Amino acid sequence: MVKIHIEYLNDLHCKVTHGPSGQSFLTDAPLDNQGKAEYISPTDLLAASIGSCIATIMGIKAHDMGVDLEGLKIDVTKEMVHDPHRRVGKLTLEIQYPRRYDSKTQEILNNVVKICPVTRSLDPKVIFEPIFSFADEK
Repeated sequence: MVKIHIEYLNDLHCKVTHGPSGQSFLTDAPLDNQGKAEYISPTDLLAASIGSCIATIMGIKAHDMGVDLEGLKIDVTKEMVHDPHRRVGKLTLEIQYPRRYDSKTQEILNNVVKICPVTRSLDPKVIFEPIFSFADEK
């Protein structure tokens, strides 16, 4: 169990402190929801959380298989909807592998997006779209 401490500071800013490490950061509401976007927003953290979770789980799987994954890049695009309440409607993940792998390794790594704990915690209404590419394709 991990404890995260959140303190509301004012002006839609919160200070978030990670219990085990003591590391802190600030959040702000986004521009389209009365904020100033001076810091990352809570829904942006969700998007970052998914991307970093997938990269971490892929890293674990790659390590277990003896595969070099250094240089993996993930860009997450978050789209908000109002239906009727404001929520994350779609997350598009552009996952760029640093190199090509054999088909079995590629399939195993691609399937990690389905087992990432953050992905599995999403409401089924959130559209989740992973797009895979390789560094030599850009």
